Amino acid sequence: MKTNNKVRALFQASMVLVVFIAIFVRCDEKLLNEKSLSSPSSDQVLSSKAGFESFVTTMYADARNEFFMSDNWQVPWMYSVGTDVAVMADQTLPLFVNYATQLTSTNSMVVDYMWNWAYGAIAKTNSIIVAGNSSDLSIWNSEAERNAIIAEAKFFRAYYHNVLAILYGGVPIADTVYSEPKVNFVRATRKEVWEFAKKDLVYASKWLPTTMAKSAEGRVVKAAADHLLSEVYISLGEYDNAITSASDVINSGLYKLMDARFGSESISLGDVYSDLFKDNNQNRSSGNMESLYVIQVEDGVTGGVPGAGGNNWLRGWGPRYFGLKDPKGATGMVICDSMGRGPGWIRPSNYFYYDIWKGDLKNDMRNSRFNIRRSFVYNNPASTYYGKLVEKRTAFLDTMYYLYPTIRKIEGKVGKTTNNTYGKTYKDYARYRLAETYLLRAEAYIRKGSSFYANAAADINVVRARVNAKQISAADVSIDFLLDERARELIVEEPRRLTLMRMGKLVERVKKYCMNPTAVSSVRDCNELYPIPQTAIDANFGAVLEQNPGY
Repeated sequence: MKTNNKVRALFQASMVLVVFIAIFVRCDEKLLNEKSLSSPSSDQVLSSKAGFESFVTTMYADARNEFFMSDNWQVPWMYSVGTDVAVMADQTLPLFVNYATQLTSTNSMVVDYMWNWAYGAIAKTNSIIVAGNSSDLSIWNSEAERNAIIAEAKFFRAYYHNVLAILYGGVPIADTVYSEPKVNFVRATRKEVWEFAKKDLVYASKWLPTTMAKSAEGRVVKAAADHLLSEVYISLGEYDNAITSASDVINSGLYKLMDARFGSESISLGDVYSDLFKDNNQNRSSGNMESLYVIQVEDGVTGGVPGAGGNNWLRGWGPRYFGLKDPKGATGMVICDSMGRGPGWIRPSNYFYYDIWKGDLKNDMRNSRFNIRRSFVYNNPASTYYGKLVEKRTAFLDTMYYLYPTIRKIEGKVGKTTNNTYGKTYKDYARYRLAETYLLRAEAYIRKGSSFYANAAADINVVRARVNAKQISAADVSIDFLLDERARELIVEEPRRLTLMRMGKLVERVKKYCMNPTAVSSVRDCNELYPIPQTAIDANFGAVLEQNPGY
């Protein structure tokens, strides 16, 4: 989030001073009785407007940590690998290679991480909501201003509960601040969790502003709440409400799909779809009228990036091209600015590279050379093949690790204090775009029944028209076609595992499209949900926290 100096300073102070309450932790009784005489409690901090703003800043850092928390290869990539769209390229890394051994209740880097991240972030949102509701109105310019802060926190509380419900099914609902460790949580049903999220999002939609000033870019607005609300309504089977929420965004007059070149590289070779992913093009101030909620990744600002620093799309999805040998066995390629230092961790699947473009291979802008790099040139001046096209390769490591077609939305410029060996960029991430809102509304129409397939086709065609893809008819519409369209439009951006699990399509699509035969043979029906972490079950010793079936 872009903030002024005052809020940045408050953020730095809050990282040191603010004490947050953990939810699933067993504490020693003596520790519970200790009182801090030197550090203010959250109640003290949340007694002024500036204090609320400092909490809000760290709340956005929590949201960013879902994707950019760690340099550890497991944390950011669990949403993509081992699904229909991608696999682990580095064969020494086990992430979702074998579902039976990877997806267990004791896996700390996958199962535990998401649980602890979400509930830890929820604790912070609850602090803001509880304190905001009880705050003295005199610290605010108006009741609407106070309610807007509460609405921001409720948006994120709903967001985290939605993620938890998708991943784990029914989970405990955390709706307040706990003054001492709570050890008797029980699981709500999945439907109850989504109903809780819905209630928060209805409030957020009512009180969030419709736009933000440039100085506050990255903070959520009404459209973000309506977008997520549409998804939650679909999960609840409330398809008409889902259509209404999506339509509130689409018909607001504030957003449109970008259909003409814009932004930082609009005079360079490219197309409008590639412009969406160029540096500095994600926020409204760049002229982008499509983004609804943009996660900010700042360079040279304290608190602007997580511990390892930067947007790690390139570091995860980029091939290890600089390890490729030329036909004489010499180093054929060296690290260059445009492709950075990819480690060859995630390779998109052949389903993505080839299957979904059949019948529209040359027309669809999203498959253009500006968006998928399918040919490469030897760039090592020391190689006798310098300047020549890399020939077709068939060896496993060459096509799965060292060089594979590259999704160019991962590319970006290095930071002020880094270089092209760093492996990351400082590009913002448009978490919600209007194109996805259209696809959510299309999904709601599909789920209403075949008599609404023409409506779904119309929404899908809006997205396809922007990229010159062939228009479809109602006869082409299905959930599987919609998933193909989401892959074409949202690859890398979309937490694909969440989409598939929400739709109940993960196991089916892994078996059909995943390139890793071990994943295909090991995935089971129970993997439509994660197991409940054993650490949470053990810590919740005052009540039974039931495990999901099959684990």
